[in-house]
Amino acid sequence: MASRCWPSDAELNELRERVSKIGDLNKEEVRVVVSPYRICPLGAHIDHQGGIVSAMTINMGVLLGFAPSGSNQVVIRSGQFEGEVKFRVDEIQKPKDKNLDKDSSELQEQCNWGRYARGAVYALKSSGNILSKGIIGYICGSEGLDSSGLSSSAAVGVAYLMALQYANDLVISPTELIEYDRLIENEYLGLKNGIMDQSAILLSSHGCLMCMNCKTKDYKLIYQPKVLEYNESGQPKATRILLALSGLKQALTNNPGYNKRVVECREAAQILLEASGDYTTEPILSNVDPEVYDTHKHKLEPNLAKRAEHYFSENMRVMKGVEAWAMGNLKDFGMLITASGRSSIQNYECGCEPLIQLYEILLRAPGVLGARFSGAGFRGCCLAFVEADLATEAASFVRREYLKVQPELASQISKDTAVLICESGDCARVI
Repeated sequence: MASRCWPSDAELNELRERVSKIGDLNKEEVRVVVSPYRICPLGAHIDHQGGIVSAMTINMGVLLGFAPSGSNQVVIRSGQFEGEVKFRVDEIQKPKDKNLDKDSSELQEQCNWGRYARGAVYALKSSGNILSKGIIGYICGSEGLDSSGLSSSAAVGVAYLMALQYANDLVISPTELIEYDRLIENEYLGLKNGIMDQSAILLSSHGCLMCMNCKTKDYKLIYQPKVLEYNESGQPKATRILLALSGLKQALTNNPGYNKRVVECREAAQILLEASGDYTTEPILSNVDPEVYDTHKHKLEPNLAKRAEHYFSENMRVMKGVEAWAMGNLKDFGMLITASGRSSIQNYECGCEPLIQLYEILLRAPGVLGARFSGAGFRGCCLAFVEADLATEAASFVRREYLKVQPELASQISKDTAVLICESGDCARVI
């Protein structure tokens, strides 16, 4: 349960060994994309409405060892999934809803995990980039954290984009990569999520809280004051991040809950805008002035009213949270995280019994300052900020208490990965 340096030299060496064997290459030719997972302390479920979000990466994530293939061929193996993905970069990649005819190379795949690599080719080429070289690669994620609600899908997409960028000598900015990963998820895969996940992965910096306006795409990195400046104010001297796994795994696109709630937010926005006489503005909640919301919210039916309430209250929590973080007021920051988690349950109506139980257990754990769901809230894990000195004790408490209320799910999780202690990470990079 201890925190650790990531990636370790042993992990990097193993990846280079695997890729060199797959492609009969020298280890020196192999590069590694480090694509971290992210957490969203505040700003849950409002990025797709152009809201303000906060995020940071952690010291766990996806590693993609790769080398240019010397041809147009892409060959990838995985540490988590069976089979080998093989296709050419000059093949036409069709988005999910148009992909009616399976080409021959797709039929040869033993599983469907290659869609993110194909999606990366689709995003790069549809944006005007010329790809002539494929990659030989081996991809793996931190143990036990796939389908955990830490945006492993965005981390995978970013990893493939950066590998193909490197192999084809493309010059692409982080903001462009954010847009390309959005194309993978929104257009190619059919998700209706926003840009927070890939933005955090590509823009974060160690020890900082990233704050982004998802409407304008403006962002800033907020540093905490040095410990000596506030460690006598009753605030914790240091914190760690707890990740408590529920044992629930389900693909986002297979659950209508997430996409349905995005539609409900847009319906609420349209009603509010039209009530104010605006029939032309795009119906997303960031285009609704708070005054308009307060004046006309009584016109929303109950479900839509809850979605709008979550958006406007969460936007306010982000702004207050950024201020608390910048002042080193981690207790207030934690309380806002807990309030965000409560609104996700009551107003956004996400989560299920195991995740809600895990959330409540975290709030009782020693040293925990605040907790909430991670990700869409329909599967995966909960996160918490905890006083560093009490992190190990808190992790043991959570693992023990969750086993009592969900013995079947808890028994499916490795003891070593049931509750993880993490630290903030850095942005995605090639090494």
